[in-house]
Amino acid sequence: MNGHCTCGEIQYQITQPPMFVHCCHCTWCQRETGSAFVLNAIVESDAIELSKGTTHMVETPSESGKGQLIHRCPTCQVALWSHYGGGGPAIAFLRVGTLNDPTAVTPDVHIYTSTKQPWVALPDNVPSFEGIYRFKDLWPEESLSRLKAAIAKTA
Repeated sequence: MNGHCTCGEIQYQITQPPMFVHCCHCTWCQRETGSAFVLNAIVESDAIELSKGTTHMVETPSESGKGQLIHRCPTCQVALWSHYGGGGPAIAFLRVGTLNDPTAVTPDVHIYTSTKQPWVALPDNVPSFEGIYRFKDLWPEESLSRLKAAIAKTA
């Protein structure tokens, strides 16, 4: 899958399919995106290959207190992916909206639905949680293995 920022200065491809896709409805994500939720495809950081440009990394606080590092285009400032404290630099939360074909990726789970906007209707066929969930309860075994291997590389 390929993607880019709004101005096209940053172009990338992901060389692995997402391990899992979160649709997060927390108020923190709402504030950061200026939207009702964020849709993040979780991939190994080394599965993102830049084909054009260099991202600008911005450290921001997060509700967990561990912060996050956001990769942005230095020109248009679009957020492309983040690294959260829990996964560190090994795991990237790629903004699905930056993919050339964002319809190719759909949520595997809706999280923090306790703070979702009341007009957002959730599908019955996708698990949803008022907060976070345990990855091992939902993720396929192959994705859990990839997650473990990626984190081990940076440990």
